[in-house]
Amino acid sequence: MDTMRGALERAKMLVGMEVDEESALPPPEEQSFFDDINRQCTLNTTQRLYGFAICLAAGLTCTFLSMLVFFNPVKFGVTFTLGNLMALGSTAFLIGPKRQFDMMLDSVRIYATALYIASIIIALFCALLVHSKLLTLLAIILEFGALVWYSLSYIPFARSVVSKVMTSCFDTDF
Repeated sequence: MDTMRGALERAKMLVGMEVDEESALPPPEEQSFFDDINRQCTLNTTQRLYGFAICLAAGLTCTFLSMLVFFNPVKFGVTFTLGNLMALGSTAFLIGPKRQFDMMLDSVRIYATALYIASIIIALFCALLVHSKLLTLLAIILEFGALVWYSLSYIPFARSVVSKVMTSCFDTDF
């Protein structure tokens, strides 16, 4: 019975509902960094929606404003990547940082997550250290493609449909 009560309290904590503090705490050796964050960051539904909307709007604004500085690779790469990270982080307001992190490391999307994080690092490396407009542009294209592939992993069967469509579009005999 205690196991079911503990599971129910954890489920309430993941979706942001109020929980009884004594019964919600796992034993100290089982507490993780994200459990501590979830306990400290309790938001009601309205606050979560406002946080999501503000963070998503700021991310999209940064992404679109990066087009104004397209010919300056440092500003473009940093602004575009910051916009993508803010848009990605906006979902943490809806589902919580622990669940967001767990979902990013799920076996279904671990490769998409790794590709997306690697493309962010490559884009920032090309923009901040290499200062190459061509390499930064290629890295941003890679980053955008990785973001699309990562986003499709949240929609059931979306990646398989896109793969089949792309295969049929580019399947030609020479």
